[in-house]
Amino acid sequence: MVIKKRRLIKKVNKQGTCQNTFLKRTTSIERSLNMIAGAFYIPKDNKLKPLGEDAHFICAEEQTIGVADGVGGWARKGVDAGKYARELMANAVCAVEDQPEGSVDLKMVLNEAFLNTEARGSSTACILTIKGHCLHAVNVGDSGFVVIREGKIIYQSPVQQHRFNSPYQLGNTADSPSLAEEFEVVVEAGDIVVAGTDGLFDNLHPAEIEDIVSLCLRQRNMPELLAWTMAKVAREKSLNEWTDSPFAMAAYDAGVEHLGGKYDDITVIVAYILSPDLF
Repeated sequence: MVIKKRRLIKKVNKQGTCQNTFLKRTTSIERSLNMIAGAFYIPKDNKLKPLGEDAHFICAEEQTIGVADGVGGWARKGVDAGKYARELMANAVCAVEDQPEGSVDLKMVLNEAFLNTEARGSSTACILTIKGHCLHAVNVGDSGFVVIREGKIIYQSPVQQHRFNSPYQLGNTADSPSLAEEFEVVVEAGDIVVAGTDGLFDNLHPAEIEDIVSLCLRQRNMPELLAWTMAKVAREKSLNEWTDSPFAMAAYDAGVEHLGGKYDDITVIVAYILSPDLF
């Protein structure tokens, strides 16, 4: 099958920029739950790569979101893997828009995005969509998501890695989309989905994510403000040399010496799951 290549030119958020998109209701026989989503991205401070190595999108029409994290190891070869991640996510948006309305095949989206990405480098990828009362996801690597209900995480996606700090990744001389894991999680109105790159999950424990969500909900914050708050806390933890971070604990289990947080690009997308009656 020949897949026609189509480029999408998309502005990438600068440091400290919020993205807020209200996702529209899909038209289907079964009235689907809906998402309202917002994002926040904090790249590492690097004058040579001001856009960092993360990328993300929120596709309003198809209720689909995605995050990607360019693998930093390519810098040793003089390659900015952030370009690969951004092109991969832009191509994912094109693939999503080519899908039948209200019926996004995430594995097909990921495969088409991969085939159409020509930049050098490699990247993790996690793409999610909502259909009916189920959250569907496809993931390669150590980006991921959690589902929170009544203040508690009821589901967290597993990490795919070859070994400690070496995640599965799409790209040049890397892993194939066929290795991607697919997930289906039943969700309810009132649930919250938090998707992010490893810069989030390497620095915040599940209980810390729950606490931030609970605090922001009490203050009735919109999802973009919750994403901002979570990204800011994760950044503070990443700079703390003494914190007992998830990354430090994983390093200890792998026999690797590492203290404190992990300084990294941090992308957070927060989606509130809402009843279709609200639209």
